[in-house]
Amino acid sequence: MKIVSIVGARPQFIKAAPVSRALRAAGLAEVMIHTGQHYDADMSELFFDQLELTRPAYNLGAGSATPGVQTGRMLQALEPVLMKEKPDWVLIYGDTNSTLAGALAAAKLAIPLAHVEAGARSFNRAMPEEINRVVADRLSNLLFAASETAVTNLRHEGIRDELIFFSGDVMFDAVRLFTAVAEQRSCILERLVVKPKDFALATIHRAANTEDPNRLREIFGAFADLTRELPVVLPLHPRTRAASDPQTTKAFTAAGGKLIEPIGYFDMLMLERHAAVIVTDSGGVQKEAFFNEVPCITLREETEWTELVALGWNTLLPPAQANRLRDLAREVRGGRGKSAMPYGDGNAAAVVAQWIAAPLTSAE
Repeated sequence: MKIVSIVGARPQFIKAAPVSRALRAAGLAEVMIHTGQHYDADMSELFFDQLELTRPAYNLGAGSATPGVQTGRMLQALEPVLMKEKPDWVLIYGDTNSTLAGALAAAKLAIPLAHVEAGARSFNRAMPEEINRVVADRLSNLLFAASETAVTNLRHEGIRDELIFFSGDVMFDAVRLFTAVAEQRSCILERLVVKPKDFALATIHRAANTEDPNRLREIFGAFADLTRELPVVLPLHPRTRAASDPQTTKAFTAAGGKLIEPIGYFDMLMLERHAAVIVTDSGGVQKEAFFNEVPCITLREETEWTELVALGWNTLLPPAQANRLRDLAREVRGGRGKSAMPYGDGNAAAVVAQWIAAPLTSAE
């Protein structure tokens, strides 16, 4: 059985790592296609090296563009590759333009499609990611949900029960797989001269926060304000760097903020694990904060991962109220949410591999 896995962005490399291992363990052949959505070496090549991912057989080189143009490039490039490879399954992850292009390409060629992290919903159709999720789920033949909330979302949308599987979250698998290795290999805390539990980690990259210059300035101002109380480490996403006013970033560093280039998974794991508080607009970082038992503040008005808000591990802060960040960070710092395992037991990848292999097993 041949599986074509389609990835293109940092979160997908992380999600694919445990699944690729599980596919190999199940005796399944995997062909990796990299769309080139993230093409910077620090956002792409480093992750393949660190996570020992199956090297891409194809790199489509989609590059940066508007969502429609980027998705169109990917779709145009994917079709001949899938026609050549003739896979038994196409495997997609998450909610990026690579996810959408993979779903459309597979569906148009009538190739069975499996979606890892299906059913996540923000219920905000203004988010490009939400459109990608909904379309990918409607086209998928196997839908692997990271949480019971996601299962419920899919059922409410009329997707048949026999297509839905609660797998748990493959990002939890990745954290379990790589934390010990990261502890041995990363020296990011020493390099940045920060002490465990005595700094804040921040990430910002979503279009809603980066494409509005006034909003982005206010967020950087809130980071600078927080830095006066707690050092803030900010790995700067390429999109955020391109959108940032140099004077704004200069004010952040002048206040003591640590502005750094994008970092690999091991360094990010260590920053997440040892931060006093995490501030982000990333869905994946919200969950990684939880897996590392660190309180999180999410600079959005909604989240797909509502379980974490209900459990007290995550607090939503609308970007328009970013000036409350320092007070809120003081409030949640050192706090703990309720103990729970809403994303499974860390063996999600094995569930994915088992159900993808099931048609072959039953045929034999």
